[in-house]
Amino acid sequence: MKQVLDKLFKYQSLSREEAFQILSNLTTGKYNNSQMAAFMTVYLMRSITVEELEGFRDAMLELCVKVPVAEYNGIDLCGTGGDGKNTFNISTISSFVVAGAGQNVVKHGNYGVSSVSGSSNVLESMGAKFTNDIGTIKKSLDEAGICFLHAPLFHPAMKNVGPVRRELGIKTFFNMLGPMVNPAMPKNQLVGVFSLELARLYGYLYQKTDKHFVILHALDGYDEVSLTGGFKAIMNDHEEVFQPEDIGLKKLRAEDLYGGETVEEAVAIFKSILNNEGTEPQVEAILANAGLAISVGKQISISEGIEAARESIKSGKALQSFRKFLAVNNS
Repeated sequence: MKQVLDKLFKYQSLSREEAFQILSNLTTGKYNNSQMAAFMTVYLMRSITVEELEGFRDAMLELCVKVPVAEYNGIDLCGTGGDGKNTFNISTISSFVVAGAGQNVVKHGNYGVSSVSGSSNVLESMGAKFTNDIGTIKKSLDEAGICFLHAPLFHPAMKNVGPVRRELGIKTFFNMLGPMVNPAMPKNQLVGVFSLELARLYGYLYQKTDKHFVILHALDGYDEVSLTGGFKAIMNDHEEVFQPEDIGLKKLRAEDLYGGETVEEAVAIFKSILNNEGTEPQVEAILANAGLAISVGKQISISEGIEAARESIKSGKALQSFRKFLAVNNS
């Protein structure tokens, strides 16, 4: 690792093969915590290259516990995190709204590192138990239209570096990788990223796959559609900058998206929205993200996707999906 760090500190980059090997070594404990911490923080000081990102991604996917659920044609809604905005759990709530609209969801997530409450924190606090048992995962999809893949159970590398990430408490290149390494390898994906530069990298890599995708970045820094201003969307065949009014929704303020200071506050927001009791701005943010996901998964227009999301919440189908999910995933 010393040679690798020397190279990186000289602003040299890794080849795809070198990146693959380093990530593979992380899973076998070849590096100590100090070395891992130094390596992970390099990418806060300089940009990651396409080759490095590809190598890290390839290693994570090769080493992960595979989830063979291609027949469900699922979609993942997953952000990189690391935007420092402390929003409520938009992508996780949106996932249940999407499932309630009849689009299967294979949600990949983890505990929060740079935020109060990641998707795993909020689901676990409501009674969900995480598993990598394929039978349970398929049962969750069959009965609730959604499964949750808690990253450390599927990725030895993430499990190994987890303590170091928590001690650092800042975003690392693992945030950049998260959405790319869903062990179900879904054919549909809505990805939120924390920078335009990373959006371009994701766009380049996703164009080389057979996924239906939309990569999102709010121009004021959010890794999701915040509706606090314009947002960039990179899709299979084009990219576009949207304003909230372009998709029939209202502009929001940053404070409208505040997620609270505790997991308990995050849970309260989560439950109120699925019970159709969220504030209008909270619901609008969910409609934007869930609607875009539905449009990708079902290959329909954004406006049709938003209406399907609205119906999912109002009819109680999103809440029903959540309750069924808990019933399957509570033992």
